[in-house]
Amino acid sequence: SIILLLISMCYARIVWPRIPFASANLLTACTAIKSNFGVLFFSFLFIIFSYTWTIVWVIALFDVIEATESCETITVDNEEVESCSSTSYGYLFLLLIAYFFVIQVLKNTVQVLVAGVVGTWWFVPAEGHGCCSYGVIGSFIRSVTSSFGSICFGSLLVAIVQALRTLAAEARRNGDAGILSLIAECLLGCLQNVLEFFNKWAFVYIGLYGYGYIDAGKNVINLFHSRGLDAVTTFDLVENVLFMVSIFAGAMTGLVGILLEASTDYFSDLGDDASLVAFLVGFFVGFVVCFIYMGPISAGVNTVIVLYAEAPAEFQINYPELSNRMRQSYVGLFPDFRW
Repeated sequence: SIILLLISMCYARIVWPRIPFASANLLTACTAIKSNFGVLFFSFLFIIFSYTWTIVWVIALFDVIEATESCETITVDNEEVESCSSTSYGYLFLLLIAYFFVIQVLKNTVQVLVAGVVGTWWFVPAEGHGCCSYGVIGSFIRSVTSSFGSICFGSLLVAIVQALRTLAAEARRNGDAGILSLIAECLLGCLQNVLEFFNKWAFVYIGLYGYGYIDAGKNVINLFHSRGLDAVTTFDLVENVLFMVSIFAGAMTGLVGILLEASTDYFSDLGDDASLVAFLVGFFVGFVVCFIYMGPISAGVNTVIVLYAEAPAEFQINYPELSNRMRQSYVGLFPDFRW
């Protein structure tokens, strides 16, 4: 516990100067999302698609396991024991790619959608205000048409790595390949983190300007180096805050679940575990619902960082109060840097 405390203190010391800039980004992103509230409806819709696909995939997984698993009775120490062979790694690999690919496509489509909405709000305020503004509808149409190929390409790269990493973890649990499976899992985990970090910024550029996947990533990297923002992106302060908010919301709804258990008989059949189950159900519901709404905000913050590096003049003209706050926090973070 002392070591964790020391690590937390060191982390707080490192990121403390970045807090004003992160808060200015968060305020700007929340303002943009609030002005185009309809984007949250699309986010919720894609989450429903994700849960539906998960249920369908789990049913298919059990069917494949039942169809491919073979069992036979063998004699061990004069006792008959049923021995079953596990499902082929080939089938699992294909199933995992299918699952992760669809989940990644749905998640990244929301990121591209939010980037387009925030971009419209940034450059053309008249078209970026309203629940179902032109920015929301137009960005949604672009994300599922002209930009969909780039979304699928970036999603497929991550899905392949995720599938391989899951297989490596399964092989490690089954004792296959020995230490090689552990090394493979570690390397694939690092590769997945790199790809996800690259995707996070590439999809911002795809949503803003409709670039191809590779060109979008190159432009973002070059932009950060030229504007001095590469150091800012190494600390996901806003994402950490949004995650903690989701945890707090889950804890609050968990307490509501406990109060519900104490005042009703909904959980009476669970006996001594009623309070625990009520808290876990409430926590899960609160965390998931809050996390759904935090996703667009996180994507909005990433878009704001790119736009502030790309087009600060337009921001100053259209939103001078927010721009001044952003500029002051940025100068405080990098006093020697000037636009």
